Amino acid sequence: MAEVKVFPLCCVVQSYAWGKVGQDSEVARLLLGGDPQALIEETTPYAELWMGAHPKGDALIKDNRISQRTLGQWIADFPGCLGSKVKDTFHGQLPFLFKVLSVNTALSIQAHPNRELAARLHAQFPEHYPDNNHKPEMAIALTQFEGLCGFRPMDEILGFLKNVPEFRALVGNEAAEELQSADGDPGRTSLALKKCFTRMMNCEKKLFVDQLNMLVKRISEEEAAGKDTSGSNGELLLRLHSQYPGDIGCFSIYFLNRIVLQPGEAMFLGANEPHAYLSGDCVECMACSDNTVRAGLTPKYIDVDTLCEMLNYSPAPVSAKIFPCIRDNADPCVYLYDPPVPDFTVMRIQIPASARQYTVSALDSAGILLVIDGEAVATSAAALSDITLTPGSVLFISANESVSLEVTSSSGMTMFRACCLL
Repeated sequence: MAEVKVFPLCCVVQSYAWGKVGQDSEVARLLLGGDPQALIEETTPYAELWMGAHPKGDALIKDNRISQRTLGQWIADFPGCLGSKVKDTFHGQLPFLFKVLSVNTALSIQAHPNRELAARLHAQFPEHYPDNNHKPEMAIALTQFEGLCGFRPMDEILGFLKNVPEFRALVGNEAAEELQSADGDPGRTSLALKKCFTRMMNCEKKLFVDQLNMLVKRISEEEAAGKDTSGSNGELLLRLHSQYPGDIGCFSIYFLNRIVLQPGEAMFLGANEPHAYLSGDCVECMACSDNTVRAGLTPKYIDVDTLCEMLNYSPAPVSAKIFPCIRDNADPCVYLYDPPVPDFTVMRIQIPASARQYTVSALDSAGILLVIDGEAVATSAAALSDITLTPGSVLFISANESVSLEVTSSSGMTMFRACCLL
């Protein structure tokens, strides 16, 4: 069956406590749209839909006429489907994992190591860092999507140190004054910021719990009195504390940018970039790795020392953290999200309502196509038969194969395609 190079996938749904429950979840909507017989459990947190060949969530080929096997097994049997450059560069492995995430509660203060640090952590602590690969990520909003990303501009951090005495108590006057006196010098600022963040993250537990309780009490009383609590980032602080009471990660909001992405906007999370997902739905693409260094807002393993040592301590505004997409000159329906890593590129394909025919172009890379909205019938010389596409449908497209769509929905289509453009 080597001639079959385009086929639908049955992907893996992951249920984590932080996910959205029932049909509030975009993951659940897509699961239901792709399979009308699917039953959505109203108490189940549908957190992630995995589309790829990851060993912890390998997609199953959906066409019964192909012998039952996973995508990973298929790629192992036919590595040429990846494309020659991808096959050679990534040793016959699909280099990315494509996901949909539906986030209801905060998803850990974390960062991902570069390859050098990943190899060292894996060698020292393989139970916590199970591979030696880096893990850059791209998150593209499907609904309004909220997260923390990178260190805030200096004036914002200094403002919180002035207006939030409980926060300053954890950082300490010495470190806070050192940060203030850095006076815009990038090197001094970075060192002082590292000192402040490290002091906070390593402070005695009783101290930060007492200060957090005082802060929560003060903000709650101010809100009850109708006062403006934005100077203390009050709404977010109370929300995170309700999700993770007594967690040092609640104070991270005074260091890290709060970013709110609108549908179609993206953020790229490269090595050593501190971040957390807070709420909303997104498409995510990442290098194939499980290496995450966490330090708060999570029940998982915490490695504060590694996180504090590895981070990029460069202040930047929210606007600098929104990753731009570029309209493809060759196809006005395609918007490219092309990060500065070789492992993946994501395309948003927006077919207008006026279009009845569309061709998903051939690339020198295997790709995974996800339908978000709209319906079509897909045909390809490399497929066993025509394939009906609805919201939630997922296609694997081998390198150098195109797919023709006859669009049947009156409102056009929205799709995302993950690939590797070397």
